[in-house]
Amino acid sequence: MLANIPLTEDERAAVDDRHAALDALLGRLADVPTPAGPTPRQLAIPAAAKPLPIVGVIHPR
Repeated sequence: MLANIPLTEDERAAVDDRHAALDALLGRLADVPTPAGPTPRQLAIPAAAKPLPIVGVIHPR
């Protein structure tokens, strides 16, 4: 993934450090407008909603 998609430092940390960095990244992005205009906070996503789990995938060589 890192070879094909340019990532910001925060995004790369989320890939490398997994859950803690991903939670921090999502918190920082909560007030960044989506392409449609509203921020994730303005979309009123229920507080009980949780992001999908990150599952490691090992590709056989």
